[in-house]
Formats: sequence, structure tokens, C-alpha cells
Amino acid sequence: MTKGFTSCLQIFPVPRPGETAVFYERLGFRAVYYLEASEPHVCLYKDAVEIVLTKSKLDEVVPNRVVHGYGYDAYLITDSQEEIEAELVRLGVKIVRPLSVTDYDNRELVFEDIDGRWIAVGKKQN
Repeated sequence: MTKGFTSCLQIFPVPRPGETAVFYERLGFRAVYYLEASEPHVCLYKDAVEIVLTKSKLDEVVPNRVVHGYGYDAYLITDSQEEIEAELVRLGVKIVRPLSVTDYDNRELVFEDIDGRWIAVGKKQN
């Protein structure tokens, strides 16, 4: 391989893509709907982040922390943790872990989305 990776997008299987998309639109994501496609999905865009919501056959999401005993479902990297935390609080989004420095030296906060996923927002300290 001569060239490295340039980015990564997150795929979230969800039972109700439209409802999940509305939640993320409240957070400032732009949604593009492809619900009539052979593989129904919604693309969410905000800054350099893309999340793809796919239609799941399951009736509910089982977050990583439930399946594996710990872990987040996505990790968004930013230098603007304070501003993002304030906006999430203003919007009434559940903050699971307020902004702090972790034992692995990341400054991060964690919020819960409409489907129960834990989304971390942070960055390495050094």
C-alpha cells in the first residue's frame, strides 16, 4: 500500500433511521435520506464527520458497552470539547460522563444518543 488512510466514517445500524436522523440534525448534522434505496440509509454530515445510518432488522440497538462490557460506539475528535458539551447540555442531550481527563490521557466527554449509544468527544492531551 503506497498511500495511507485519509478518513473514517461511522456506520450505525438503527431500527428507525428517520428518528435517529432527527436526533443528529438537532446536533447540527445535515441529513441526506436514501430510504427508498435497495439498502435504505441516511448519511449525516457535520464538519469532517460522516455517520451513515443503515436500516437494521433488529428492533433495538445494543450498544458496545452492553455487548462487550465496556466501550463507546463512536469517538469524535475535537479541540472544542467545552463548546460541544455546552451545546449538548443546552439541547438537553444526556451527558454520560462530563468533560474530564481519562486515565489514558484523553480529555473527553461522553453523551448518549437517541438509540442508547455512547458517543465520546475528545482528544489526546499530548
